[in-house]
Amino acid sequence: MQVKKIAGALGAEITGLDLTQGLSAEQAAGVRQVLLDHQVIFLKRQPLTPSQFLAFAKAMGEPIEYPFVKGLEGFPQIIEVKKLEHERVNFGGIWHSDTTYLEAPPMGSMLLSKEVPPYGGDTMFANQYLAYESLSDTMKGLLDGLIGISSSAKADVSKTREDRVKTDGKMDATPTEFRAEHPIVRTHPETGRKCLYVNVAHTAGIKGMTDDESAPILNFLFAHQIKPEFTCRFVWEPDAIAFWDNRCAQHNPVNDYHGFRRVMQRITLEGDRPA
Repeated sequence: MQVKKIAGALGAEITGLDLTQGLSAEQAAGVRQVLLDHQVIFLKRQPLTPSQFLAFAKAMGEPIEYPFVKGLEGFPQIIEVKKLEHERVNFGGIWHSDTTYLEAPPMGSMLLSKEVPPYGGDTMFANQYLAYESLSDTMKGLLDGLIGISSSAKADVSKTREDRVKTDGKMDATPTEFRAEHPIVRTHPETGRKCLYVNVAHTAGIKGMTDDESAPILNFLFAHQIKPEFTCRFVWEPDAIAFWDNRCAQHNPVNDYHGFRRVMQRITLEGDRPA
């Protein structure tokens, strides 16, 4: 197994593994460590069947079902993330960490590319360790101890899943809104490092503050945490995997390929309650 960084802030490509053959316990532990070291990892030329993709996910953690979209036939943990030729909005097309509106948000998520447009459709990632560590001591002191309120119903992100809920939505996807409270600064349970844990898609307020009081703080953080120097960008090709740590990284799929089809398979891995 070889590891090559793709940017200064985060991200590494792993080569030398054939996931169609499965992973040994030693290989799985190595891949997991690369994820912890680099926040997002990429593996190319991995033409996996759904069962092989699920096996890789199980080697990394515990796959769980997504609350709003039903999974593939026989594989409820694998959903399709797609934008069709006639659609203008892409699924999750805004900076976010996945489903922070759940009491125990996911540890990680992984995408496997099945169809990619001839250009565009890249995914960007942002390192939330660096976002926190670059703040002033005064701002860190202000944020430590504050609790963010996450909602699944913020308008900007709700519209990004409307097409998929129409075509692939779960009939029993209730409640229509999920809400959860999490620290604005969380400590990663495996690395022990502090990172920002708010995102423009889901963080709707700060506990104990009015909207007018919380908005300036959150708007500053939303802009700060995606500065270019905290990011990397992945150019997709067919049969590529991106696997990111939702606890310390955000992502944003770029919506710049109107008129073309982009189809991915996604698996989400169980996490714990942020602290």
